[in-house]
Amino acid sequence: MKTNDYVKYMTQIFVKYMDQTKADRKKMRLERKEARAAFWYRWFGILPYVLYSEVKNRNIKKKQA
Repeated sequence: MKTNDYVKYMTQIFVKYMDQTKADRKKMRLERKEARAAFWYRWFGILPYVLYSEVKNRNIKKKQA
């Protein structure tokens, strides 16, 4: 990709982003954040995530009892 093409692409992306309302940008940002996997799962796989969630659930159940 030539430099001129890259600048054109980046300008289009920027203009598209700036044409959106502030509420739309905030909504899209929240949707992307919710769609992301949890930190433990992204970095360490499924087993630490399962262990962490079990410990968390047990602590919540102990506090409720």
